[in-house]
This record gives sequence, structure tokens and C-alpha cells, in this order.
Amino acid sequence: MSTVIRISDRLAEEAKTRSKVEHRSMTSQLEYWATIGKAAEENPDLPFSFIKETLLAMAEMKDAPKEEYTFG
Repeated sequence: MSTVIRISDRLAEEAKTRSKVEHRSMTSQLEYWATIGKAAEENPDLPFSFIKETLLAMAEMKDAPKEEYTFG
């Protein structure tokens, strides 16, 4: 589902510039910033780098092929 939102011209320009560097769409860049900001707000004592690496690890786990683990 997508929703149209209004953002400032300044924020749109910053997202456009950063999205080129990060090889994301402008929308994906804004979603990334929102996700990081939400996680930081919910976990104020965690450093940015920890939040970023945790979100990256979660995305990698989601996209990785799954296989059954055999003990022993």
C-alpha cells in the first residue's frame, strides 16, 4: 500500500541527493530514514551504528535462503 505525503522541498532534495549515493530510490531513502528514526526513538540508549547494523542483519536474514539445521 502506498500513501501520498507532503514533505518539505529541502528534505526532498536531501533525499534525492542521498538516494543517488546509496543507490536507492528517493522513496526508499525516505523509508530508510523513517525506519532508522523510529528505531532510534524507540531505543534512545542505543547508538546509531548499532541500530543500523541490526536492521541490516535483520534484512539479510529475511533475504537469505533458509535451510534446516541438523544438530550433532
